[in-house]
Amino acid sequence: MNSKLLPLALLALSLAACKAQAPTPAPAAPAPAAAPTTAAAPADDGQATVVQQTAELPQLQVPTVDGKTYDLASHRGQWVVVNFWATWCAPCLQEMPELSALHVMRSNVEVVGLAYEDIELDEMQTFLKEHPVAYPIAIIDTYNPPKDFATPRGLPMTYLIAPDGKVAKQFLGPVNAQEIEQAIVAAGGKVA
Repeated sequence: MNSKLLPLALLALSLAACKAQAPTPAPAAPAPAAAPTTAAAPADDGQATVVQQTAELPQLQVPTVDGKTYDLASHRGQWVVVNFWATWCAPCLQEMPELSALHVMRSNVEVVGLAYEDIELDEMQTFLKEHPVAYPIAIIDTYNPPKDFATPRGLPMTYLIAPDGKVAKQFLGPVNAQEIEQAIVAAGGKVA
């Protein structure tokens, strides 16, 4: 197999494994390198860019489905839950109502959903009418994902970003509000 296609094939296999199962939070994110690394050909030749590691202080600016722009840096001072998900992922759909409630009920916690799939804007808007959430949703280009976040090994993949902008915890698999609140407290924060 062409060595440039191997990371893409591994990504496809891991995403295909998305199925309902007991939540298994990943261990705390390892100490990240100064900058994310990539392994694959650039997106302009039709191959996906694979980011191996999340930046210590990730940046994220993405257009949301409501026509606004979400900028992670403008949410400093808040705990931010960055949730990679897809409409076809059953565990992702199961966690959406609880993430939405967390976003509404906690004044110092915000959620942003990053739809990691090939879907058109109008299809996503229709989906969100049937599965409404209170937090912003952005559609992520799977061939050119955010450069400061590791390419998801599976879905859902969730990051808890501390008020200083650093990654406090990473979760692989479904997550609930209690687990997020526990991670905030474990990181020295308070839930308000």
